[in-house]
Amino acid sequence: MAKNKIMFVEGASINGPPMFCGVNYQFRKLKMRIFIESIDRDVWDAIVNSLFVPKVLFDEQHVDKPWSDWTDSESKKAHYGCITKNIVTSSLNLDEFFRVSQYSLTKEMWDSLEVTHEGINDVRRARKYALIQEYKISRMK
Repeated sequence: MAKNKIMFVEGASINGPPMFCGVNYQFRKLKMRIFIESIDRDVWDAIVNSLFVPKVLFDEQHVDKPWSDWTDSESKKAHYGCITKNIVTSSLNLDEFFRVSQYSLTKEMWDSLEVTHEGINDVRRARKYALIQEYKISRMK
């Protein structure tokens, strides 16, 4: 068996998140979203909108509500952040895990993976124009 051959050992599972080892990010990103939404749409919302912390009005300013005063509903909504962090980190291989392990919020982890494997719009645009320019030069030669 060749050393550089990539082996796919993942199968579809409704119980575990799709594993990510650094290849096929677009595919994995979509599968992760589908997996997380299948658990609960509010869990996906915890990634999109980051960590939920209830606020209370105090002296005309919104401040974090003390944990002891949270309602059951607020506790459940805040817990979704913990669930998403567990799902995302459980689906990463060692290299990808250490890439995002310094972040405390799941949204930061998700965004870091996205920028690392997709790039930001400016980088994508620059890559596209560089490839077009390279093609034009090789065609002229």
